[in-house]
Amino acid sequence: MTEPIRTAHTADLSTAELHEIRAFLDTAFDGDFSDEDWDHTIGGLHAFVRDEHGLAAHGSLVQRRVLHRGRSLRTGYVEGVAVRADCRRHGLGGRVMDALERAIDAAYVLGALSASDEGAVLYEARGWQVWPGRLAALGPDGVVPLPDEEGTTYVRPAAGRKLPEASDALHDTLYFDWRDGDVL
Repeated sequence: MTEPIRTAHTADLSTAELHEIRAFLDTAFDGDFSDEDWDHTIGGLHAFVRDEHGLAAHGSLVQRRVLHRGRSLRTGYVEGVAVRADCRRHGLGGRVMDALERAIDAAYVLGALSASDEGAVLYEARGWQVWPGRLAALGPDGVVPLPDEEGTTYVRPAAGRKLPEASDALHDTLYFDWRDGDVL
C-alpha cells in the first residue's frame, strides 16, 4: 500500500532522504543518471510516494528562466520523474505530476520538461504539448541551438495562462538558461 504523496523542498530533506532519492533515480534510469542529472534534480520541490518497499515514485520541479520574444518567463522545469518498475501503471506517475503541476499553476508562467518516449505518453495524456518551435540555450559563449531536443521538449501553461506563440521562424525559439550536462 502506498502512502500519501509527500512534497518537500530539497532544503527540507535529510541527507539520508537525498541519498535514497539519488539511489532510486540511479536504479530507475538503469545507471544512466549522471552527477549533472542529479544536480538538475535538486534545489526545488520534490514530490514522492513511498510504499512498504521504499520509494515508489519521484519527480522534482526546479525554477528555470526561458526567454521568448524578449520576455523572461519564470518556468517550472520538471526533472527526475521515475516510478519503480514493480509500481508502474498504477497511477503513481500521475500523482507525482499532480503535485508538480499544482506548483506550476501557483508559482510559474510555464511548465517545461524533456521526455523520453516512455514518459511522453504520460505527459501527453495530461495535456502537455511538444513545443512546435526551435529550442536553444544561452551558453557561456552565446546562443547554442538544441535541434536534438526538438520534438521531445514539452510545455504546459500555468493555470489561466496561454502558451507562448510559435508562429514564425524569427520568433519561435525558446531560449533556456545554460547548465552543465544535458541542458534540457
